[in-house]
Amino acid sequence: MSPETTADEKAAAHTVEELIRHRLSSALGGWRGSLETALPTIAFIGVWSWRQDLRAAVWTAVSVAVVLAVLRIVQRSSLQHVFGAVIATGLAAFFAMRSGKAEDAFLPGMLISGAYLVGTLASILVKWPVVGFLVGAGNPRVADDPFGWRRDAGMVRVCSRLTWVLVALYIVRLSIQIPLYLAGEVAALGVAKIVLGWPLWLGGVAVMGWLLVRGNTPQQIDPQQMDPDTAQSSS
Repeated sequence: MSPETTADEKAAAHTVEELIRHRLSSALGGWRGSLETALPTIAFIGVWSWRQDLRAAVWTAVSVAVVLAVLRIVQRSSLQHVFGAVIATGLAAFFAMRSGKAEDAFLPGMLISGAYLVGTLASILVKWPVVGFLVGAGNPRVADDPFGWRRDAGMVRVCSRLTWVLVALYIVRLSIQIPLYLAGEVAALGVAKIVLGWPLWLGGVAVMGWLLVRGNTPQQIDPQQMDPDTAQSSS
């Protein structure tokens, strides 16, 4: 985030919802990241449906993920999203090859979703909602004051409401994937993984946006007070 963007954000954000909207918009990735996440799964399902060959499907998915990473390196662009895809594909390949069952390629993602569900729910209960850390990550002085957002009770309340949206997303994802996994529906699991990935996140973000537009929670601390340098210079 550039100094100019930070200054504009501070000038525009008069409510908690406005500040979070700014932070969410800067943290969301684009279409390329979502495509890089989906392509290895599409390759896996395509080869599996065509040949019913687990080894060929796994190696095709791994190859696609590696090619995407190489393209990022050649273009000298961020590896953030494709690196996640490479790791996820590697885990899926390990689980599937170890058991010999194609549906086990989706087991790591389900386990991770389950862990995220527990983590997001726990974060609300202990009043450290995970969306608040996203807000904090948008602070250019996060290294100096990573938990400054928690000094604003209104910020914590709004972030808790938004984190409930994440809890709902993980519940929806698992409620669909677990029955398909138990039934061994490999192709349906692949489709579900793609649909319940980026498209579901977009739906969640839309709900968050609706909550933010409806809200009008005043900030109890000035956004500039989250920036220790600014606070010191004004004191």
